[in-house]
Amino acid sequence: MTTASPDLALRPVPRPGVLAIEAYVPGKSGASGTHPVYKLSSNETPLGPSPAAVAALHGTAGGLALYPDGNSTLLREAIATKYGLDPARIVCGAGSDELLSLLAYAYVGPGDEGIYAEHGFLVYRIAILAAGGTPVVAPERDLTADVDAILAAVTPRTRIVFIANPNNPTGTYLPFAEVQRLHAGLPGNVILVLDGAYAEYVRRNDYSAGLDLVLNADNVVMTRTFSKIYGLAALRIGWMVGPAAVVDALNRIRGPFNLSSAGIAAGAAAIDDEAHVAAAAAHNAAWLPRLTDAVTALGLAVTPSVGNFILVHFPDAPGRTAAAADAFLTGRGVITRRVASYGLPNALRVTVGSDAANEAFLAALADFIGSARDA
Repeated sequence: MTTASPDLALRPVPRPGVLAIEAYVPGKSGASGTHPVYKLSSNETPLGPSPAAVAALHGTAGGLALYPDGNSTLLREAIATKYGLDPARIVCGAGSDELLSLLAYAYVGPGDEGIYAEHGFLVYRIAILAAGGTPVVAPERDLTADVDAILAAVTPRTRIVFIANPNNPTGTYLPFAEVQRLHAGLPGNVILVLDGAYAEYVRRNDYSAGLDLVLNADNVVMTRTFSKIYGLAALRIGWMVGPAAVVDALNRIRGPFNLSSAGIAAGAAAIDDEAHVAAAAAHNAAWLPRLTDAVTALGLAVTPSVGNFILVHFPDAPGRTAAAADAFLTGRGVITRRVASYGLPNALRVTVGSDAANEAFLAALADFIGSARDA
């Protein structure tokens, strides 16, 4: 008769490394006891979804008992028409987050490395670790991804490089010439992932989301989302365009019905409503400099942003820190995003909101600065 070893686990244990992953913590959604509440913590569009997308979503209600199209055909064809692409080169996912994870699962394993910039989107690190790989952080310069630092971090074990362009939470970007230089310096077996979640907001002549590069390279993909300018965050819709071989790999491991019928229909309608997207972009273009200038006038530094948010820096002084500002603003019903988990403990990320939300933020921030000076 044999007895179980006392070292044997008495319950299922995740494989090594899983419990070392710090779970993603989203921004706060509300504040108790204050009305109204302005949520400026998640970079959601203040214009909401396209009415056409809402109508398309309602149109799917009668088919709730049926599985969705596992190939997201309607949505892929709408995206292909919009950008002049081959639908076969497009993969859709439950938000671009799912696609970022699938890329890591497909190409990264134990002993492999994945690179991302110092203040890059937290999901990159999570995806690399979840795939069993080793995350490698490349230092930034002026809160902007540094091509030379990324290339210096490449080793024979590197399998993937993630670049958010524009970057969240800093709002900075790489000109397309720098993206091209980064790609030219990477080995052919390393995938360059261009995360363009905020691409629709950029108004810079030297910027490109990278579609031309994707279509002419075997190791570049671009991910996009419907959660930001399209206002469909609740439906979790993302898409990726890439080389046929990469698309094939992801289709082999993604869930068979990873998008809902509602998401497919609403996404296809949203991408066709160019007027709604243009209105959202115009609203952002008008308010982004106004917020930047107003916050700067209060004596705080703001990182130049091309997204739909600003990064506000606070002094490391008693009563004037980002934590103190966040608490004060929350008490006034203005919800912002702490970014300490991004290595920015003395900064807050603030979404460009509605007119009323932006005015409420500026008024509350001015009161906080005034109270801190009087203390």
